[in-house]
Parts: sequence; structure tokens; C-alpha cells
Amino acid sequence: MPIEADSQDTALRIFSTLNDRGLPLADADIFKAQFYKFYEKQGKKSDFIDDWKELASVTEKIFHPINGTPMDELFTKYMYFIRASEGNKSTTTEALRKFYEADKYCRLLKDHTIHDLKILLDFWKAVAEQDETRFSENVLKKLFVLKYAPNGMWEYFTTVYFLSYRDNQDNLDNAKFEKFLSKITAFIFAYSLTNPGVNALRTPVYAEMLKIYSRQSCDFADFRFDKEHMRRMLENYKFTNNRTVTRSILTWYAFTFDKQERPSSDGGGFNIEHIYARGRYSKENSLKNPDSLEALGNKILLERYINIRASDYKFQDKKRHYLGYTDAKGKVYPKSKIIEYDSLVQRNDFTEKDIRERDRRIHDQFIAYLETEGLLKDL
Repeated sequence: MPIEADSQDTALRIFSTLNDRGLPLADADIFKAQFYKFYEKQGKKSDFIDDWKELASVTEKIFHPINGTPMDELFTKYMYFIRASEGNKSTTTEALRKFYEADKYCRLLKDHTIHDLKILLDFWKAVAEQDETRFSENVLKKLFVLKYAPNGMWEYFTTVYFLSYRDNQDNLDNAKFEKFLSKITAFIFAYSLTNPGVNALRTPVYAEMLKIYSRQSCDFADFRFDKEHMRRMLENYKFTNNRTVTRSILTWYAFTFDKQERPSSDGGGFNIEHIYARGRYSKENSLKNPDSLEALGNKILLERYINIRASDYKFQDKKRHYLGYTDAKGKVYPKSKIIEYDSLVQRNDFTEKDIRERDRRIHDQFIAYLETEGLLKDL
């Protein structure tokens, strides 16, 4: 039985009341209905249905948003490109449905929208699959590091870059793309230290999105960092494991080693390993400064499948797991793919002095990275 309503909001309330799925309509469901009417008038509804099914199928495989559906995530990424095209750098971001429904869905109902969504999804599919035919190895390494970024803002930023800089074959210049990824990695990781929270990142990133859309240089000229302030932040910041920026910096540092290879897959991901074990400290009480345990200098990525049990109390025992070994039954336990372990295992021990030295080395290298990317204020 059809039910007529005088507005879409009324119709949605009725749907929510009668909905037997127990789930509200997703934003993408509303957009689908609007597209259907748009293409039905053009006699192209069959083509649209095929396109939509393809989009829905691929988004299910590559997007796993915390909120909303995979299709909602695709429309969210596209929204940031439209915002940039309109010169909108407001830090107030409208809800997805409100954004697209303005002026009777004029932002959405255009002949090129579905095509744009298809090529955008194809790009992110290539990112998810680490497509070596589309991206250089250096680009893939940068993308792997950004996978562990402290927030997802980089994906929206990269969407604007891709749709603005793609060529006639919908590809990017790998050399230029690599420079862009390096720049935003440095900025986002550093800004997450000095201004924690994704909302704080909106001000600089939204402004740079407008530059990217108009194909200007992305330089963050108005948001550069003070060198000494950054050093103090690194020295005083509590890099606990529950802070996402801790994993971000450690992943970035792992790839500063020239011979570090990109994992073809993350093998279930990485844990954060304490080189000087917390269990060792509780047993030996041999650190003058207990805060050294949570310093970056004492932390490194370690694959989740490398399981260090009670032996993690002693560095000598841990080295066996880092290097990989074969047990008495012939079972092979592989070594870590993090190349820094090759130098770590050359040590007889890893002490508080080693923590301080490695901590300083990471800090110095990160500051040098910011300087190389032109993100430090002039003296």
C-alpha cells in the first residue's frame, strides 16, 4: 500500500516507524532514490542500477567505516572534493545528507557524478590492494605509513588531490604524488602532537584542500612549526600505546631505514613492542626513570604473529623471537620484517642508556623530516 507524504523528512519518519529491518535508511539509500528518479527521466535507469550495484559491491570490500555504510563513506570522500571546488574552507562540516540535499540535490544530480564516483572508488581500490601496476614502490610505502595515521583526514585530503590532479587516463604522476604524501604525512603526524584531535586538523587541512583543487603548491605556510617547541613536545609527550600517534610515529620511523620493505599485507597488523620489557622492569627495577618504559626510544613495531611470552623479561631471550627460529619439532617461527631489528639484535643488551639514545635519534630524525618538508618556521 503506497503512503504519500508532503516532504522527505515526513516520509523518513514514517519509514523509521514502519521499518521492519530495525535499521534506519542510510544516507546512500536516499541518494540512490534521488539518482533513480534522475536517470529514470533520461531513460537510463537500467544503466544506473548496474552502476550502483557495482559501486555497492566494491565499497563493501574496501571501506569499513565506524559509522555509516561503505557507500556513505564513498559519498563522504566525494563531498570533500565538492567543498574544495566551491572554495569552502569552513571548519563546520555539514552532515552528509544535509550537504547533498541542499537546493534539491543539485550537487549530486549531475551527469558526471556517477562517473566521478566510479573512478574515485577505483583509485581507493588500488590503494587498498597496494596496486603495483598503478603506484610506484615509494608511493606504496608512503600509503602504508599513512594507513597508520592518527586519524582518517588524510584520505579526504588525498581524494581532493586525486580528483584534482588525475590525468586523462585517471592516473597520477607518481613522483608528484609521492611528494604530496610525504608532505601531508609530516604535517598530520606533527600537528597531531601539537594540536591533538581530528577537529583541530580541519583548519589547516581544509584551507590546503582549496589550494590543491586550484593546483597550487601544498605548503601549510600559515601553520608551520617552531623547531624548539616541537622538540619539547617530543621530549615531554607521553607516547602510551593507547594514543594513535604513537603507532603513527613508530610506523613512519620504521620506513626511514633504506632497506625496509613494504609488507605485501600486514599479516594481521602490528603490536607495539617494548624493547626493554615492562615485565623486566617490574622484576629488576633497574630503570632510574620509569617513564623511559613509554618513551619512543623503547618502542618498535612487531608483527602480531610473533608472540613473545614470559621470555620477554630478558633482551637475550627476546632476540631469538626477533630473529626467528625453528623449534625442536621443526616448526619454523619467522623473523620480523621490521628491518631495524637486524641492528638491534647485534647488541648484548638494551639498557636505559640505549633507550635515551634511540629516543633522541627518533626525535632528531622527525625534526629533520619536518625541516626537509619545509614545515618549520624560519628563525
